[in-house]
Amino acid sequence: MELHETGEPSGSPAEARASSGPSGSAEGASSPGRAGDAHSPGPPGDASAPAAPGDAPAPKRKLGRNLPVAVGVGVLLGALVLGSLYTVKEIFLGVLAAFLLVGLHELNGAFATRGIRAPLIPAAAGTVATAAASYAWGPTGLVAAAALTILGVLVWQMPQGADGYVRDAAAGLFMVGYLGVMGGIAALLLRPGDGDDRIVVFIAVTVASDIGGFFAGSFFGRHKLAPSISPKKTWEGVTGSAAACMAVGAWLVWWLLDGQLWQGAVIGAAAVVTATVGDLVESMIKRDLGIKDMGTLLPEHGGVMDRLDSLIATLPVAWLLLELFVPAT
Repeated sequence: MELHETGEPSGSPAEARASSGPSGSAEGASSPGRAGDAHSPGPPGDASAPAAPGDAPAPKRKLGRNLPVAVGVGVLLGALVLGSLYTVKEIFLGVLAAFLLVGLHELNGAFATRGIRAPLIPAAAGTVATAAASYAWGPTGLVAAAALTILGVLVWQMPQGADGYVRDAAAGLFMVGYLGVMGGIAALLLRPGDGDDRIVVFIAVTVASDIGGFFAGSFFGRHKLAPSISPKKTWEGVTGSAAACMAVGAWLVWWLLDGQLWQGAVIGAAAVVTATVGDLVESMIKRDLGIKDMGTLLPEHGGVMDRLDSLIATLPVAWLLLELFVPAT
């Protein structure tokens, strides 16, 4: 989730260069009063001079995402997750499988822009099977289903011939590891009697990271975190993420799981690291493939994969720490 920013969505490098103009400035050639400015209405300080004939009006700067729409979509997604989670666990498992399948479809489409033909069918079937096996049989089911899925991907790709076999099969294995295994870990988190509360803790600390980072980065962001990977992310945004994650984690672990406040704070601190890493990994994937968003399904959010990136990276750490701190009941 790319919310640890200064308030504007990041685009592709080409878009950034196009918007900066020939001089590389963020304002480009539309700033009045600059020497040699073809669109300047007059000499410096002359604000009343008419524009030269044929001059096009300066383009308006894009202000970023439509925040009310983005919040509304987020609330609807949250209601869907909570409604299914606290009704019947198996319904939530179905919602999880649906999100994973849409994510696989988006990731496969992104690979296709570079001519990569990933074996989607065995990866999708194995992803759903891994989540189901993990929920039914625990870690043993996860390992067995993931191993068989890996084998299935390698065998499925063989009839396509040797040309590009390693490239395409590797893309399929990437999808299995990135989404299939992580979906299985989510099912492990759901499996205990208090699994619904564990899922809420995991999702809440991750969302708190995004929200805290977005607002802190928007109002106070000055120092870039990783400009070569995600130019909009700032250290101030990460600080806001850490504060929000630790507060939410401490409260929910104490309230929902009868754990200690410090245990929840540790989980929150770990979540801010993994959520930030998940953002950066997703940014690196999109930069390598030359795309801005993984999809367009969610208005003002991009694709499902653009919402899952932080959750995917946080899953294994949240599951492990909750197992250590608050043993499953």
